[in-house]
Order: sequence, then C-alpha cells, then structure tokens
Amino acid sequence: MTTKLFSIGFAIALALPGVKLAAQTKLAADIDPKSYSRLPLLSRDQLDAEGQRVYDVIIGKDQPNRSGPVGAVLYSPEVGEPFELINRAARKSVNGTQFFEICTLIAGRAFDNQYEWSAHEVAAQKAGVDQKVIDAIKFRRSVDGLPEKEATVIRFGRAIFDDHKVSPELYAKVVQLFGRRGMIDLAVTFGDYAMTAIVLTAIDQQLTPDRKPLLPDAK
Repeated sequence: MTTKLFSIGFAIALALPGVKLAAQTKLAADIDPKSYSRLPLLSRDQLDAEGQRVYDVIIGKDQPNRSGPVGAVLYSPEVGEPFELINRAARKSVNGTQFFEICTLIAGRAFDNQYEWSAHEVAAQKAGVDQKVIDAIKFRRSVDGLPEKEATVIRFGRAIFDDHKVSPELYAKVVQLFGRRGMIDLAVTFGDYAMTAIVLTAIDQQLTPDRKPLLPDAK
C-alpha cells in the first residue's frame, strides 16, 4: 500500500496513564461534523482534473478523504502537492525517524496544537523516542540529563521558535552532531510542522471522538 501523507503521524492516539488531558469541548457552530474542522471534506469528484491528480498523489485514487491537514490542503491543490512532497522528503531525513518525530513534537508544542501533538506523541513512542525526551518537550522542562543529541535538537528548536535566533555556539554544536545536511533537515522539519500547525489552527481542527488529547493545557 502506498504511503500516504501523515500516515504515521495522524494515527489514532491513545491516552497515557497519569497524563492530565485537555478536555474535549462541544464543537463550535462553524465546525463541520464530518471533518471536525471549519472545512467540509472534499470528495474527489468535486475537484477539477488537476485537483483530482493531486488528490490521487496525496490521498490515493480509491481512498476517501479524511480530516486534518490532508483534507485541508486539497482546497488549494497547487499548494497541497508541494506540501505533501516536502513532508515525504522530511520523513527520509538522514537524521532518522526518531529525530524526525522529535522535531514534529517541538513544532507542535511551539504552537500548542493538540491535533498535531496527539498524533506525533504516539508516533514518537512507536519510533522509540524515550518518554523522558517527549516529556521534556511536552512539559517544557530542562533538557539537563537527556542524551546530547536529543538535548541539542530541543535547544535548537526552542531557539528557533522562542528566541527567533540561533547562537553561533548552538549552531556549531548542531552541525557537529548532525552535519550541515542534518542541520538543514532538522530546520526544514520544524518548518514543515510549523506550517501544518498553522493550517490546523486556521481551520480549528478538532480531534475526532476516537482520539484522546495528549497535550496538557497550553499555558
């Protein structure tokens, strides 16, 4: 079966014991009951020929549309296709799946996006990311005591999202540990999932009833 956009990241999320969960609220009036966002799901036959081509690339010709960024970007196929290709490329990073998922969590937490976080915490666990690393990002804890590479990626992400600048010392450490190519892959993955979080925020994407929120209250 062909790999689909966010097929790992947006799997059904299961709650972890002991984690304070953000409560699901009643859907707002502008939320579609099928997509759980402000955008109704587009079917393939609603699109023109170019849109259908992009649908086949992103979703699959014989597959139904679904909620989340996958369904949203079909409203702009010209944007949706490169959006998909960037994500596929990021998933093939020289840094490996664990660091890809760590980057998605850093971006998801930077935007406090429940939908993105709740999918990628599960994906990170499946990829073998240590729960201590996940919790450091989730609860905005110190990275002291974490493995050097994981701690450096978290510092790198926080510098980008929080400080909007990266010190020469931190940059040199990232390149030392990951190489220049790896550094770019980390930065692009941050950007990819920041873009995803922005889209999800714009459409007010809610979790479907079969998914439990894993991100604690934002502030």
